Amino acid sequence: MPEGLRVITLELGPFQEHTVLLIDPPSRETLVVDPGFEAREVVATIHREGLCPVAIILTHGHIDHAFGAAELKAAFPDAPLLLHPDDLPLYEGIPEQARLFGLPEPVLAHHDGLLEDRQTLRVGGMELEVRHCPGHSPGHVVLLSHDPDAPLAVVGDVLFSNAVGRTDLWGGSFEDLEHSIRTVLFVLPDETRVIPGHGPETTIGEEKQSNPYVAAL
Repeated sequence: MPEGLRVITLELGPFQEHTVLLIDPPSRETLVVDPGFEAREVVATIHREGLCPVAIILTHGHIDHAFGAAELKAAFPDAPLLLHPDDLPLYEGIPEQARLFGLPEPVLAHHDGLLEDRQTLRVGGMELEVRHCPGHSPGHVVLLSHDPDAPLAVVGDVLFSNAVGRTDLWGGSFEDLEHSIRTVLFVLPDETRVIPGHGPETTIGEEKQSNPYVAAL
């Protein structure tokens, strides 16, 4: 039986944000998702594990999920930097976000392409589906692996363990967030492993049963 997708989750920086490495074990090809703060640790992990980044994916354009994108791009220039077009204004406004939080302004790397809803990303012999899930931000995306033996959702700041993403930031909408969760995430198998942008992992089944913010229909 082929080996399944390997996941390394790094909790880094002042916001304790998760940078997620999605790895195809045979080829060591890797998607780097949301390089926030402490990008050197992400680069060091990639080198230590002998991984080959094939793309750098931003689930959205908030500073805690994208601060280190330029450093990752500099370390792995052949890996395209990709995000959804609706979050381009947020990404391009990261220097302003940094000023608002009293943080140093990062250098921005230019993106190499734009993600589309239902797009397929390939990493080695595996595939992940991109789904547009607005609400926390206008262009937020999640990455889904439909492996029947180990379904996986990397959800950024859409859904958390017994919580949901905040909607009081730039372009946020609780109505959109609720719709995204119900129509994109809550239709996944209950056993789907959920890796959020902050906090502990959960499953779709657990959140459908107990999340106080969005009840399953």
